[in-house]
Amino acid sequence: MKMTAGRFADRFRGGPMFPGFALRPNHTGLLFPFAGRRRPRPKRLGGWQPPKVYGRIGSLEVRLARKKSEIRQAQRLRYKVFYEEMSAIPGALAMLSRRDEDAFDPIFDHLLVVDRGDPTSGRRWRRARVVGTYRVLRQEVADLYDGFYTQGEYDILPLMHAKRPHCRFMELGRSCVLKPYRTRRTVELLWQGIWTYVREHGIDVMIGCASFEGTDPKAHAHALSFLYHTALAPAEWRVAAHPHLHVDMNMLPPEAVNARAALKALPPLIKGYLRLGAYIGDGAVIDRQFGTTDVLIILPVEAIRTRYFAHFGGPDEFTETIGAEFAPLN
Repeated sequence: MKMTAGRFADRFRGGPMFPGFALRPNHTGLLFPFAGRRRPRPKRLGGWQPPKVYGRIGSLEVRLARKKSEIRQAQRLRYKVFYEEMSAIPGALAMLSRRDEDAFDPIFDHLLVVDRGDPTSGRRWRRARVVGTYRVLRQEVADLYDGFYTQGEYDILPLMHAKRPHCRFMELGRSCVLKPYRTRRTVELLWQGIWTYVREHGIDVMIGCASFEGTDPKAHAHALSFLYHTALAPAEWRVAAHPHLHVDMNMLPPEAVNARAALKALPPLIKGYLRLGAYIGDGAVIDRQFGTTDVLIILPVEAIRTRYFAHFGGPDEFTETIGAEFAPLN
């Protein structure tokens, strides 16, 4: 055995007879074999961490998950919404655990809206109840692992590396709110958290999939055609669905699209993205597991309409904790 130099000085490595053999001391001082280079692991949640609160309205609070138990609450909420209310098809593990979870959850940050109960009426939950969630993934974290979840449906790499190499991207996904809490107040609080997170980390572009319920695109021909004709991303921002998944959104000519009817048919989340100034990618994708027809949302911070900055704060304005009350959107 011989000592190795540099940053591996705390390891013992085999000689010519055993070139692949390595021993590395752990925190107990014992040596374990075959301790070569490993991929970085996501930061483990556990123990006490100070809460990162991004806003409060009454008994509701928006903040980042700081414990595994809070992520499990978010996963149970996602299961209730996606699998029990909507058309997602659970696997055996999901049916047993009653949670929606995947391999991406450990590397995402999980934004939560929690109800802490009303202290003025004596109703205070023993444990804060998760009533809304979004999961967010920054590009620098995604690059350490297998990229963004969205890459499975859309060819986003040319946009990130060729067209906009100096932009910092962030993925949004798994958005849901518990049914009794689906109010303007809860949604605004969730978006307050997202925007504060964006400013905190200097994000330039938000991307992610938003969904129509059902796997028959023709049932949404009016709305999809409206998105194609009015919100398709310009060439410098355009991203297309992978060819084997691509569903043409241009089903009706512009003169056949009734804008009022199409807007009424849009899911509230997509409508909200459009109000902010989002673009839509080229092509829809059918997600059979979740029973949805997906479209790609591309939201550059530079495209967000300035009237919203008066409400949520400008891109360069950041305070770690947002005030308790704020006025409704105009």
